[in-house]
Amino acid sequence: MAAVTAEETKSVPAEKTESVAYPILAVPADGIPEVIETPEALADARRALAAGTGPLAVDTERAQGYRYTAKAYLLQLRRAGAGTHLIDPTAFEGDQPRADFAEFAAELSDVDWILHAASQDLPCLAEIKFLPTQLFDSELAARLLNLPRVNLSALMETAVGVTLLKEHSAADWSKRPIPQDWLAYAALDVERLTDLREWLIEKLTAAAKLDWALEEFAYLAEHAADPVAPRTDPWRRTSGLHAIHNPAALAVVRELWTTREQIARDLDRSPGRVLADRAITDLATYMETSKKTRLTRSDLRIVRAFGNRLTSRYEADWLAALDRAAATPKAELPTRHLSPDGPPQPRSWERRWPSSFERFYRIRPALTELAEEVELPVENLLSPDHLRRLLWDSPEETDEATIAARLIELGARDWQRRLVVPVIAQNW
Repeated sequence: MAAVTAEETKSVPAEKTESVAYPILAVPADGIPEVIETPEALADARRALAAGTGPLAVDTERAQGYRYTAKAYLLQLRRAGAGTHLIDPTAFEGDQPRADFAEFAAELSDVDWILHAASQDLPCLAEIKFLPTQLFDSELAARLLNLPRVNLSALMETAVGVTLLKEHSAADWSKRPIPQDWLAYAALDVERLTDLREWLIEKLTAAAKLDWALEEFAYLAEHAADPVAPRTDPWRRTSGLHAIHNPAALAVVRELWTTREQIARDLDRSPGRVLADRAITDLATYMETSKKTRLTRSDLRIVRAFGNRLTSRYEADWLAALDRAAATPKAELPTRHLSPDGPPQPRSWERRWPSSFERFYRIRPALTELAEEVELPVENLLSPDHLRRLLWDSPEETDEATIAARLIELGARDWQRRLVVPVIAQNW
C-alpha cells in the first residue's frame, strides 16, 4: 500500500452513532457509464485511469448462482480524475477462456487498489491477470477495528452517511445486455470506496492498528495469484449428506454428484440448476431406507426433480452413474467420514493427545481474553487453523522462539506473532 499522508485523511465524514434514515445512493454522480466492450473504448479507459490520481476503487460482478464458473462478467473501476469505468471482460477473451489484462494491471501497479472483501474478488481477477501489487481491503480493515457490521452497505452508512441498495448482488451478471439499473448498482459499488478508505485509515490510525492492516493487505497482495487448493472429496459438501450412513448410498451420492458436475461444466450452468442437492440425497436416502442394492429407472423417477425438463434430458447419464455406484467394489465404497486434512478438531484430542487437549483449552481462552483486550475478533488475532496446527500433538516443553518459528511456517503475520506468542508460551 502506498504511504498514507495527512492529506488523505482530510474531510473524512463524521462517524454516525445514532439510528437515522440514511439517504440512498441510487444514481451515479456522473451518470451510468457505457459498458466497455471494444479495444478502442478500453484504450480510452486505460489512458484515463493511468492519468487519474489517488487510489483505484475495484469491484467485480459474477454469476455464480447461474453459471458453472466464478469468472468476472463485469469489472468496475473508479479513480479520481478518471471517473467510473464498467468493463466487460468477456468481450476481450478472443479465442481464450479468459481475457488477459496483465498489461492493464501493470499500468496501475503503483496505485493502491481498494476492494471490499478482497478474497472474494481476487480469484476472478487472477483469472484475467488483473491483480494489484498493493491493496486496501475495506472489509478486513473493518474487522480489525472490531466493527459490529462489516458489509459494504453498513460501512457506507457509518462512514459516509449513505445507504447502498444490494438488490442486484445475486443477479445473473452473464446476461447481455446488462440492464441499466444493474449498471447503476455496479457503478455505485465503487463510487464512494475512496471515502470509505479514508475513514477507515483515520480509525485504524487512532486505534494504533494501521500497521496491522498494512501487514494484512501486503499478505493479500503477495498471495493474490495463488491457485485455489482443490478440495478433497468435494461431493461431501452435498446438502443433506449428514443423514446418509450406508456406504453404498454414499457411493450413489458421489457418482450422481460427479455426473452433475460434468454436465454443469459442459453447459456452463450452476450445478444446482442442473440437479438440486436435495434430489441427490433424497434418492440416496430412498436407497438406504428401502435396502435396495441397485437403483433402476423406476427408482429414479420416484424423486420428482429427476423429471424436470432439463434434468430428464440427462436420464441416461444419471442411470449410468447409478450403475457405477452399484458396481463399486466394497473396498472402494466411500466411508461415512473423511479423514481430516491435517489435525482433527480439538474436541477429539482428549483420548489420544490428552496433553494437547488440555493445552488447547488453556490457550484458547487466553487468546480470547487477549482479543477482547485489543478489540479484535479472535479469528483475526490468530487463525483457528493456525492454532489447531500449532497445538496438535505438541511437545510438552517449548519456548517463544520455537512457537514463533512454527507460526511463521503457518503464515501468521508479524503483528499477530508479537501479540500471541507471549500468551501462548505463558499458558503452554
